[in-house]
Amino acid sequence: MDPHGRVALVTGAGRRVGRAIAIALGARGMRVAVHFNGSADGARETAALIKNGGSEAHVLPGDLRDPSVPASLVRATIDRFGALDVLVNSAAVMERTPFGDVTAEQWDAMFALNLRAPFLLSQAAAPELARREGSIVNIADLAAFESWPAYVPHGITKAGVVQMTRSLAQVLAPRVRVNAVAPGAVLLPDDWDQASRDRIIETTPLRRLGSPDDVARAVVYLIEADYVTGDTLLVDGGRHVRR
Repeated sequence: MDPHGRVALVTGAGRRVGRAIAIALGARGMRVAVHFNGSADGARETAALIKNGGSEAHVLPGDLRDPSVPASLVRATIDRFGALDVLVNSAAVMERTPFGDVTAEQWDAMFALNLRAPFLLSQAAAPELARREGSIVNIADLAAFESWPAYVPHGITKAGVVQMTRSLAQVLAPRVRVNAVAPGAVLLPDDWDQASRDRIIETTPLRRLGSPDDVARAVVYLIEADYVTGDTLLVDGGRHVRR
């Protein structure tokens, strides 16, 4: 797919990785629906950067934990731009939830945003994506392939995203490609101290942290790679091969 002139909906595009993805797609000439929930200022800045780069952007609010919101976001994107070619499911939450202290409320909220919302968005977008021979890119996590004791529910949701990617790639073929990117240490939690950051760097084969732009470049590749579907591309500096 040549992304120029195409339409993308990027969830969670007001901050962090989602923001980098939306800006990268705008730089490739895509018209971008910039979704946000709690980061209105960031979403407006994202849209402004896309517009300043010569492309179009439109800001769309919505709490994806509400099961009615995914379909409304898809409709709003199509109403605004007249089409939808690419869905990037980036919005997610990563919370420290040590085993033994996880509440039902935490579990339900995390699964609603991290796993149910991407599925409902994909389901709502599928007819238009099929008409346009488009694609879906899900943002998973290295936690889908490892066991992180303080983040067990998060890891389960991201493993679900990987399986959803595989399943939807088969269900929606041949007209819609579905892939995922699984970032590693590209953005660490804000409350981590320097010692924790240094430990991550020392145990990463490439001996450095990544950046949201590394994830964005992987997303662009998967959008353009017409013979790739059902794949999850790890962008983790090699952490998945460390001993």
